Amino acid sequence: MTFSIVGQVGDAYGVAVASRFIAVGAVVPAARIGVGACATQALARVSYKQDSLDELAAGHAADEAVQRVTVADADAAHRQLGVVGGQTQASYTGTECLPWAGGVSGRDDSGGYAIQGNILAGPEVVERMQEAWLAGAGLPLPRRLVRALLAGDAAGGDSRGRQAAALYAVAPGSGYDGSGVLADLRVDDHPAAPRELARLLDEYELVFGGPEDVLALEGALAEEVRGRLSTLGHRSDAVSDALAAWASERNLEMRLSDAGIDSRVLEVLRREAP
Repeated sequence: MTFSIVGQVGDAYGVAVASRFIAVGAVVPAARIGVGACATQALARVSYKQDSLDELAAGHAADEAVQRVTVADADAAHRQLGVVGGQTQASYTGTECLPWAGGVSGRDDSGGYAIQGNILAGPEVVERMQEAWLAGAGLPLPRRLVRALLAGDAAGGDSRGRQAAALYAVAPGSGYDGSGVLADLRVDDHPAAPRELARLLDEYELVFGGPEDVLALEGALAEEVRGRLSTLGHRSDAVSDALAAWASERNLEMRLSDAGIDSRVLEVLRREAP
């Protein structure tokens, strides 16, 4: 009933998942800084998450972690599990999972990945996800995970339809307060959940990303920005002051730059003050 990708980019680990199952993000994904990430699904066993990560932390390879957590489980034949650690990865599909069910794992220069799904439209879902993941080399982990998830969705995804999707990723020192949560986004009930997750990631990156492609606030651009900010009720002799006031209201402070205006901030301003 679910398809997911567990991935690694350097010291960042995470999971993206989609399913015709409400609030799938509450069940499937887990990741631990400095250890790895995993996804439990099909007849999901939530304890697999902590147990798999504990096995990785104890020094076991991903395939060993899978074997150790499934060996004593009487229902293991009905479960799926994807695990990625520092140097190893594995994807497990029990023999009784509902078709189409299967997975693939591998590694490239940035780290490992494990892709798995059950009740899928067909094997092409996993195949397209793998292709998208590999083609996304160089992207930040959250963006790369969602790219792969969207590819699986476009290939048919869960054969029963769409309902929920989630993204969870960690990396040392990342996040709003440096606590290590790189992304934590959930779509619990939406008819186009994977695409809605991608939209949320765009908004998340906008709010929490730093300045990029900064344009000098001078000449015609400065006058344009001044006029649009005035339309929104922010007026000041210094356009930079008006911009800072509006950005604070819009939660875009992290993209402010003394060198000018961030190009993505400009896009938002043009959209909100046409």
